Amino acid sequence: MQRTLIVDVLQAEKPADSVTVCGWVRTRRDAKGFSFVELNDGSCLANLQCIVDDGTPAHAALGESNTGAALRVWGQLVPSPGKGQKWELRAAGVEVFGGADPETFPLQKKRHSDEFLRGIAHLRPRTNKYGAAFRIRSEAGFAVHEFFRSRRFAWVHTPVLTGSDCEGAGEMFHVTTLAPGEQGEDFFNRPCSLTVSGQLEAEALALGLGRVYTFGPTFRAENSNTPRHAAEFWM
Repeated sequence: MQRTLIVDVLQAEKPADSVTVCGWVRTRRDAKGFSFVELNDGSCLANLQCIVDDGTPAHAALGESNTGAALRVWGQLVPSPGKGQKWELRAAGVEVFGGADPETFPLQKKRHSDEFLRGIAHLRPRTNKYGAAFRIRSEAGFAVHEFFRSRRFAWVHTPVLTGSDCEGAGEMFHVTTLAPGEQGEDFFNRPCSLTVSGQLEAEALALGLGRVYTFGPTFRAENSNTPRHAAEFWM
C-alpha cells in the first residue's frame, strides 16, 4: 500500500475507501467498543484521529500500543462527527513497527520545559514548539533561496573549515586533531578554524559568476553571554 502523509489526508476533498498512514501515537483513549488513536507523522502539527473498533483484527494488532508507539494504519477515510476535525480514519488494519512503555516514555501530551527537553533531544522535534520552530526555519530558508534565485543569483558554498579570519570578522573557534597537550603534526599542518563568514570566498566567486550569495553556518567565539550572541548561526 502507498503511504499518504497526514497533512494530505487532513486536506482531502472527499472520502476514500483505502488510505494508509504511518506515524507515532500522540494519545490513545479507550472507550466502550473502540479506541481513539491520535496519530502524527511530522508532516504537520495536527493529528489524524484513527478509530479502531474492538473485536477486530486491527484492535488485536494494536494491542497495548500507547503514546510514542510507531504504527502503520490503513482503512477508510470518513467524515468525522467530532468538532474541530473534518476527517477520521476508520481502521481496517494496524501494524506496530515499535512499541513504547507508557510508564517510562518521557514525552507526554503536556507542556514540557526546555530544560527537560534538552535531555531527550531525539524526541523534542515531536513537540509543537520545536516542530513549529523548525518549520519556520525551513520556510525562511526557502524564501531566502527563492528571493535570490528569482534575481539570477547563484548560491555558492563557502568552506566551513578555513585558515582565513575574514578581515577580523570575529573571534574564531580553532580546530585540531591533536588531543590537549599532545605534540605532533596536526591534520592540516597549519592553523585551522571554523568560519566566521563566507564573505572573502564570495568576493572571489563574484568575479567569475557575477551575482552570488552565501547561505550557511558561521561560528563566533566571542566570550559574550548575552541573548544577542550566538556561537553558531546561519548567515
